[in-house]
Amino acid sequence: MFSKILIANRGEIAVRIIKTCRRLGIATVVVYSEADADSMAVEMADETVFIGGAPASESYLVADKIVAACRQTGAEAVHPGFGFLSENAGFAKRLAAEGIVFIGPNPGAIEAMGDKIESKKFAAKANVSVVPGHVGEIDDTDHAIRISEDIGYPVMIKASAGGGGKGIRVAWTRKDVEEGFPAVRAEAKASFGDDRIFIEKFIESPRHIEIQVMGDKHGNVVHLFERECSIQRRHQKVIEEAPSPLLDEATRKKMGEQAVALAKAVNYDSAGTVEFVAGQDRSFFFLEMNTRLQVEHPVTELITGVDLVEQMIRSAYGEKLAFKQDDLKINGWAMESRIYAEDPYRGFLPSIGRLVRYSPPAEGKSADGTIVRNDAGVREGDEISMFYDPMISKLSTWGPDRLSAIDAMGRALEDFHIEGLGQNIPFLAAVMDQDRFRKGTLATSYIKDEFPEGFLGTPPTDFQRDLMAAVGCAMHRTLTRRASPQLDRDDWVVVAGSETRNVRLSNGGASFKVEMPETGRVLSLTDIDWRPGQPLFRGKLDGVAFTVAVKAAAEGFVIRHRACTLKVLVLSPRSAELHHKLPPKKAADTSKMILSPMPGLVVTLDVEVGQQVRSGEQVAIIEAMKMQNIIRAERDGVVKSVGAKSGDSVAADEVLIEFA
Repeated sequence: MFSKILIANRGEIAVRIIKTCRRLGIATVVVYSEADADSMAVEMADETVFIGGAPASESYLVADKIVAACRQTGAEAVHPGFGFLSENAGFAKRLAAEGIVFIGPNPGAIEAMGDKIESKKFAAKANVSVVPGHVGEIDDTDHAIRISEDIGYPVMIKASAGGGGKGIRVAWTRKDVEEGFPAVRAEAKASFGDDRIFIEKFIESPRHIEIQVMGDKHGNVVHLFERECSIQRRHQKVIEEAPSPLLDEATRKKMGEQAVALAKAVNYDSAGTVEFVAGQDRSFFFLEMNTRLQVEHPVTELITGVDLVEQMIRSAYGEKLAFKQDDLKINGWAMESRIYAEDPYRGFLPSIGRLVRYSPPAEGKSADGTIVRNDAGVREGDEISMFYDPMISKLSTWGPDRLSAIDAMGRALEDFHIEGLGQNIPFLAAVMDQDRFRKGTLATSYIKDEFPEGFLGTPPTDFQRDLMAAVGCAMHRTLTRRASPQLDRDDWVVVAGSETRNVRLSNGGASFKVEMPETGRVLSLTDIDWRPGQPLFRGKLDGVAFTVAVKAAAEGFVIRHRACTLKVLVLSPRSAELHHKLPPKKAADTSKMILSPMPGLVVTLDVEVGQQVRSGEQVAIIEAMKMQNIIRAERDGVVKSVGAKSGDSVAADEVLIEFA
């Protein structure tokens, strides 16, 4: 076996590879950029090598620096993780020429399947059903418009070297192509160093299902069943699961056999994923093949018990697969939620900054037999940079069946606490609680279908109203007895959101009762785990375990349970009387301003003082985490002032443009 492996990646995947290498007794080298000098991966690795500036084009994408690091440290092999150079055939060839092993498929397989244009040509020759589209390079925007109109709208504009949801736009009209084609080309160049684009028909209401394959250098290839990745936002996967609730055994067998046949045709010899777009009728078309480890590989590992990173290393070393297709079975169900640094309440825009608090749920087997796993490359105090993908961690759960895996995920999300930047945990919790998701009626349009106005949280259920009222009372009594015991009383008025109720408290301490005299109802709050200053309050309400996020507010608290957030006030009867007479606060008037929706870099600012602007007109492009976001005017007006220029870094809500 290899004695030392260099990991040409960063973040959670670098940490993930280190863990398997440690178990196998292999020393690790991590290369790092300026932005990652204090990262968790750098701390964990046996050796580290600095390779340049924060932009990937100055560090993780520079093959010469990776090779030099191998020479410096004596690493025998390179694991590229995913993204960066993981699907770069030229890099794999360069390593081979230098006598360094590439832990991934051979360059021929990467060239045949890793390039999305070439893979479609190859699949068509192999009689694999493919999505209708233009298989070939596109010269310019005019050429893209002609192709799109020949195929028929809607179409998908995709970077040939793309991945991770970057370099993709759906065009519904000619105008979408005019704007989307140059944007995709720019993203592709910035993210992958390759600006080739292709266009294919966009199939409406499809499902995204992929087959995990694994091959060795002796001609053996198996599949490790499927993953459903239909919950996507801007073509970026958000929630994945294995197996798929859509497939029956016959379709699973057919898809698996097709994926294996395709892999064998190119002598595939590592971990890879054959992706399909599937109809609700279980019809499916080959989409592309990712010639690398996938972000969502943990769900496959949880249902098969196979360590895919280990198998990649063994295959690269020349070992035969230790198992055959018949040895592989699906055991239970697994879910994965991607925890992103983004603000779901602001259109899921990137949110960069420091992890002031980072407290993930406990990993391992729970009392009910379910399993929690959290793949992360960060710690409390780390910074999420604008230079890379906004992922904080990947939270996975396993259960004996789909609903138990979903319920385990819901509880794990409750226990996951992050402060300092926007994050999508409330949104993920909302999906876990939706009837449609629990029934498995999925499509890649799911988020757009279910949240057409964007994510605004969810209204409280009866249980959540009771829960937040009880928690508010418990915290208020604890704080009052500590600070002003003379003000403690049993009778209070609780305002939870829009609901007001009279309550009577008894049996304070680690457990107590909340009585509601008007209805005769009594809530029992037990097993309380909270102290003043703690951001999470745990306990049981009428025997149901829960965790809520809490913070102090004027006269009360802001309490969040899953996707529901309420301000809870605990008032004396006289205070409640006065509170209801207070006039509502007016929001600041920003109707004459265009604010930056997120922190990022101003790529272009397209207007100047005195210019007439029409509603819908592009006024700026802001870039963050390799994604370009077009900012449009929401009203007609004349520009009074411009608050930034191309090349400036801006914060969320910073004024870009003000109208007269």
